[in-house]
Amino acid sequence: MINKTFIQKLKEEHDEQNSERRQIISLSNVVLHDSKRVIFALHRSDQNKAEESLGRIEKILIKLDKKFGYKRINQEGSYRAAVEEYVEAKTFFLVINNKKIEKFKNIKINFDGYLGGLCDLTGELVRRAINEAAAGNNAEVKKVKKIINEIMANLVEFDMTGYLRTKYDQAKSSLRKIEQIDYDIKIRK
Repeated sequence: MINKTFIQKLKEEHDEQNSERRQIISLSNVVLHDSKRVIFALHRSDQNKAEESLGRIEKILIKLDKKFGYKRINQEGSYRAAVEEYVEAKTFFLVINNKKIEKFKNIKINFDGYLGGLCDLTGELVRRAINEAAAGNNAEVKKVKKIINEIMANLVEFDMTGYLRTKYDQAKSSLRKIEQIDYDIKIRK
């Protein structure tokens, strides 16, 4: 009744897809966790560790693209989450080093990876501002506020829905927090 060759072919395709998926998930988890370590290193002012980790992460992302193709890896939620975390870490690194945020070279990232990462960046910037305020570095707090304002001025141009809308709302919350921090500093003077 059922063609055995047809079923065998389906089994092979299924097994190949599962194997790819496991490999993508495994490497994506490394990217995700290492990106979190980059952010943590940057909060501790460990630029060297952050830069080394970013280099390793980028090699993994390039390897995944070469091995499976961008269309395939971008089908996996674990990969998309990892890329978003990488964008957050990389843009945080760029901001701390007074570099421009722009499209990353050599790594394919779609718009939602960039937008989600930029929204999350605002939260890390608020955390940095809190630490700088505690250290008495009010100039850095003002700088962070300016950066968050610039990010939000650009993000407001997008009509974000669904998951990205949630991210955008979190970024708006970060803006309110940095404004409150700046206000508290002015009141205390």
